[in-house]
Amino acid sequence: MEPEKLNKQKEEALTQLNRILGKLPNEQKEFIEQAFIHRRIPKEYLFSSILFAYSNAAGLAFNLKEGGYTNYGNLYIALIGSRGDSKSPAMSLATEVLNRSDHEAYEKFERKKKEIQSTESTDEDIEDRKQFFTQNSTIEAAMYAHFKNPYSLGNFVDELTALADKISNKNNSEGSQWNTFLLQGYTNQHIDISRKTTDSYRMELSFPTLLGSIQTQLVPKLFANGNLESGLIDRILFTSRLTTNNKLSKSGIPEVILNDYKNSLENLLHYRKSIEVAKKSLALVLSEDAQELLHDYVQNLIIKQQHLPAIHKEYNSKMQISIYKLIIVMHLIVTSADKKFQNYVSVETVDLAICTNDFYFTNFKMIASSSVNAIDEKSFKNELFKKAINNGASQKDIIAITGLSKGQVSKIWNKHLHDLERKLETGNLL
Repeated sequence: MEPEKLNKQKEEALTQLNRILGKLPNEQKEFIEQAFIHRRIPKEYLFSSILFAYSNAAGLAFNLKEGGYTNYGNLYIALIGSRGDSKSPAMSLATEVLNRSDHEAYEKFERKKKEIQSTESTDEDIEDRKQFFTQNSTIEAAMYAHFKNPYSLGNFVDELTALADKISNKNNSEGSQWNTFLLQGYTNQHIDISRKTTDSYRMELSFPTLLGSIQTQLVPKLFANGNLESGLIDRILFTSRLTTNNKLSKSGIPEVILNDYKNSLENLLHYRKSIEVAKKSLALVLSEDAQELLHDYVQNLIIKQQHLPAIHKEYNSKMQISIYKLIIVMHLIVTSADKKFQNYVSVETVDLAICTNDFYFTNFKMIASSSVNAIDEKSFKNELFKKAINNGASQKDIIAITGLSKGQVSKIWNKHLHDLERKLETGNLL
C-alpha cells in the first residue's frame, strides 16, 4: 500500500479510537488513559483486551434477539505490533480479574480433590474445575474445558502464528479441529466430540472467545495457506499499533482507577454467575431509537457491501454479525458499574458499538493491504487471486486492494487462470 494511503487510514483509525474512548464510562476510559500514561500501554491494545475480558465474563448469560437470530457476545481479537510493543501487558492487565478468579477456582479444585482422595469417595464426587480461560492449550484440552464450563471459555494465545500454522497444516488434525471449533463457536453452534479412549460429549451451545497477539512481520501467515478462504480471518477484530508514549512515568496507575475497573468487571462476574447457576440467559432489549439506529446501520452495511473489493466484502458480511456481539458487550461495559444490566440498551450504546465495529474495519483494511504486499508471488496467486476469481471479483478489485498497476495485475491474473486450466486438464489440483 502507498505510504500516503496507509497514513490516512491510520489517522482515520486514531480518530475513531479517540471517539470511542470519549464515549466509554469513566471506569474503562480512565483505566485506559492511566495505563497509557504510567505503563506506556497503547490505548488500542488495552481497549481491545477489555472487550475480550467483558466478552468472556458475559458468556451465554446474556443474549440479544435481533436480526432474526439469538446473538451472544463472544469476540475474537488479535493485537498486532512489534516486539516490545506492550501487547502482553495489555492482555494481562485487562484480564487480571478473570485470571485471579481462575487461580482461586484452581486452588479450591485441588483442595477438594485431595479431600476426596483421602476418603473412600471416588473421583466422580469431585466438582468440575471452574475457569474463564485456557492459555496456549491443545484443542482437546480447550474443548473439554469448555464442556466443563459451558457458559464461556476464553482462549488466551500468546502468539497467534503458532495457531495459524496448525490450522493451515492440512496434515495436522488438531489444526482442522481448531478451525472447526472457532468457526462454529463464533455463531455459538453445538460442539459434538466423539473420542475412542475417553467419554464423548456434546454441547448444545458454545461460547469460545479468543485473544492473541502477533508480530507485524508475521501477519501474512494469517492470510496464507487457506486461513483466508476458511473465513476465520473475517471473524477476528484486528488491532494495529496506533498510539505511542515515550515518556517514562515515576508513578503507577492510581489505586482508585484500578479498583474502579476491577469492581466494574467483578459486578458483571457476580451477576453472570447467578444467571449461570439458574441455567438461564438474560435477553437484552433495545430501546426504540436504538432499534432504529441499528436497523439503519446494518442496512447501510448491506448496501456498501455491493461496492467493496472482494476481501473487504467478506469482512463486511461478518461486521453484520459482530455488531450484535459488540452491542451486548458494550451494554455490559456501560451498565456494570451500577449493575443495571436489565436496563434497555440505549441508542448511545448502539452508537458506541457502531463506532467500534467501524474502527476494526479500518484496522482490517490496513493489515489486509499490508499483508497482500508482504506475501511472495506464489502465495499471492494461490491465496488472493484464487479467492478473487472464486468469488466473482474483478481485476479492478485486485488493483484497488494492492495498488498494483493494471498491467501487473493482468499478467498475474492471466497466468494464474492458465495454471488453473492446466491443473483441471491434468486432474492435478494439489
